[in-house]
Amino acid sequence: MIMTQKHGFLVNEAVKIAEKAREKDVTLRLIGAVAIRVHSPKFSFFQEKLGRELSDIDFIAYSRQRQEIAKFFLDLGYECDRRIISSLIPTAQYVFEGTSGFHVDVFFDKLEMCHTIDFNDQLEIDYPTISLANLLLEKMQIVQLNEKDVIDTTILLREHDMGERDVETVNANYISKLLSKDWGFYYTVTTNLKRIKDEFLTSYSIPDEDKTNIKDKINTLLERIEGEPKSLGWKMRAKVGAKKKWYRDVEELYR
Repeated sequence: MIMTQKHGFLVNEAVKIAEKAREKDVTLRLIGAVAIRVHSPKFSFFQEKLGRELSDIDFIAYSRQRQEIAKFFLDLGYECDRRIISSLIPTAQYVFEGTSGFHVDVFFDKLEMCHTIDFNDQLEIDYPTISLANLLLEKMQIVQLNEKDVIDTTILLREHDMGERDVETVNANYISKLLSKDWGFYYTVTTNLKRIKDEFLTSYSIPDEDKTNIKDKINTLLERIEGEPKSLGWKMRAKVGAKKKWYRDVEELYR
């Protein structure tokens, strides 16, 4: 019950922030676990059922609106280290502290973790979250996959179909074309999708029909990814394979 109340508060606060930002012509889109919960209301109960706790709110925005975003959150009553706000690094992450013991992270232009997801001209595709395809890639680009990311992915895939567009659909065309140019990103995503299908799902206490539904969607996406013609760079890197490191360590990135 406590978890459900906390989740409800974070979701309501996240949506409220997104709505107020829209009123101010500030482009903010939810990412992460809260975004998946907002975009998957029918199956979001899996988070409680599988013990997935929400702890904070994450957004991504355009760096060209850094100052507007800082003022926007300060006007809402959030606090942020002034040294971060005055940073000369255009993509430096903002961390705003809320009055209820949680924080809001704002990333700019791209997510740079094990792999890079570039959001140039991508934030207008959906609202109040990033597109479903990018939500999936956000989770599947993590090399050291953990259970919370598996649970989030499970919810997203159970709620939405695969297709060739973005409206309430995971855009398999976008994903397959993106991964056809980057073998490392391709290898991480396809490896993780297979692990969810063949390992994680078998241990979850959810109905068999839900497991079958998710596995079928993963198979559909994998077939689409494999069938996409690959770039010359992809093919050259594929010859080397996993013998050479194909990803960044997140710890190194933030050190």
